[in-house]
Amino acid sequence: MNEAPLGLLFGILAGLILLSGFFSGSETGMMSLNRYRLRHRVKSGHRGAKRAAKLLEQPDTLISTILIGNNLVNNLAAAIATVLAIRLYGDNAVVPASILLTLVFLIFAEIIPKTVAAYKAEVVAFTVSHILLPLKSLLFPVIWLVSHVTHFFLRVIGVEKNSDEEQIGLEELRTIVDEAGHLIPRHHRGMLMNILDLERITVDDIMIPRNEVFGIDIDAETDEIIHRLRDAEFTRIPVYDRDIDNIVGILHQRDIINSVDAQGQVQREALMKSVRSPYFIPEGTPLHTQLFNFQKQKRRMGIVVDEYGVMQGVVTLEDLLEEIVGEFTSNLSTDPDDIQPQPDGSYLIDGTTTIRDINKTLKWELPTDGPKTLNGLLLEQLESFPEALAGVSIQPYQFEIKEMKGNLIQSVQARRSGKRRR
Repeated sequence: MNEAPLGLLFGILAGLILLSGFFSGSETGMMSLNRYRLRHRVKSGHRGAKRAAKLLEQPDTLISTILIGNNLVNNLAAAIATVLAIRLYGDNAVVPASILLTLVFLIFAEIIPKTVAAYKAEVVAFTVSHILLPLKSLLFPVIWLVSHVTHFFLRVIGVEKNSDEEQIGLEELRTIVDEAGHLIPRHHRGMLMNILDLERITVDDIMIPRNEVFGIDIDAETDEIIHRLRDAEFTRIPVYDRDIDNIVGILHQRDIINSVDAQGQVQREALMKSVRSPYFIPEGTPLHTQLFNFQKQKRRMGIVVDEYGVMQGVVTLEDLLEEIVGEFTSNLSTDPDDIQPQPDGSYLIDGTTTIRDINKTLKWELPTDGPKTLNGLLLEQLESFPEALAGVSIQPYQFEIKEMKGNLIQSVQARRSGKRRR
């Protein structure tokens, strides 16, 4: 090498710098690939994706291939740079030449290739896979030796290879969906997030509370039942015996037609025969579980009961689906004036309004891990039924009870101060 022309040595050194940049960029490009997008491209039949996926099936072997090539190139470049320095400037130029070579490699063989590969991971990875696959086969004996030595020392220090398939948790999936940006339309992104949140929400959060359930008493007079049915705003109506806690079934509005005789009169016995047996749901059931149960039981309405079998409310399939897609039906039972903005910036809120509805409408962060309604939340804070109108502070929110009826808070004036909870 000492007799080789200087021009040839400089040419070989330049080629080695390019090869070092190739290996550095290859490593970054292959490791930066989005694995889920890569799988999609493989299923679509993309050849470059198939090559890259084949290389990534054994990441330790891939890294060994790249590092063997990179270290070999770097050592050769260092040797040639040393020869050039000695031939041009003598022994004293070896150290300055090493520093200069380090800077050149850092810029042109590390930073620039890796930056390009990080921004254009797919383009780089699919391109370099043409070379890496045959190179992997060519270097197989060396790779086999290096891999076995490496695995031996890893076992010695207690590091075992994880054979589990790469998985992703719910929180990671939420982050992926949330950061999808324009790749997923905003409305669809919201629906996906709602589906993922079904596990966190229970039937208690969306049920129609007991005091708002519309039903008919099977023990009432026929005329009274007919009158109640005429005023019904729902397709399915709970039927109870004397007390709402004693639910005996569910009546569908269409069954009323089947109960009308030739004279146009509703036959009570025929009507009662149309009542379907009730379907009970334990309180605290997660929505994703209840959605499956509705499908399995072929039901569209369930009665939520506590551990003692006491009715807490009613949940319908429509309520559950609206948690995913948003409101899509005309819910006549929902009062549009439950939350009324006031001129002074406060809100007049009905006491039976759920905490989740308040948080959704006003973008507040009231606690949802306890009582489900504003009435329940304020009574929990007061720890008693107020004898007179009272004020409650749940930082940074202030509530002033405006009206009570018996033991039920009817309306509350609420506002949010500038302070935020810590």
